[in-house]
Amino acid sequence: MSQARSAWQFLENSDVVASADDVQTALRRVAAEVSERLGDAYPLVLAVMGGAVVFAGQILPLLRFPLDFDYIHASRYGPETRGADVLWRVTPPESVRGRALLVLDDILDGGDTMAAIRARLLELGAASFQCAVLVEKKLSRAKPIRPDFVGLEVEDRFVFGYGMDAKGYWRNLPEIRAMRDK
Repeated sequence: MSQARSAWQFLENSDVVASADDVQTALRRVAAEVSERLGDAYPLVLAVMGGAVVFAGQILPLLRFPLDFDYIHASRYGPETRGADVLWRVTPPESVRGRALLVLDDILDGGDTMAAIRARLLELGAASFQCAVLVEKKLSRAKPIRPDFVGLEVEDRFVFGYGMDAKGYWRNLPEIRAMRDK
């Protein structure tokens, strides 16, 4: 089966959980909350690649205050749908020392990746750490970290779209979808 056909079948086995309008409304709300809290801090904003690329690209123009921007790449998923050990593909820059940080990511699932990111950034001397996620999964278990800013909450399903991929597919969707149970 071709990759394109496989991707279309994957999409056909999913449901919309947040429309493109829902995502844009959440994005504007999070931007306003971040601006209110960090507008005077001149923060360093770090996007977690690759999932946060869409979220970061859309929220940055809505943040009407001075900031510095860079990126990191830490992942627990790769092509899989379940997490593993944290893999640092791009480590944090030295410029985190003494800075107020805002980390942007696509999703906070179990929280292990973001907790590892927070630990590493604080270890490198960040003055403060806050994170914003487009999506947070509602789980029945406790998480090692809570996001400071959340766009949307979703049920504990495998979600994709708006930067989040499904086995490498569909980061480019304007909405957020979830896989149907088989």
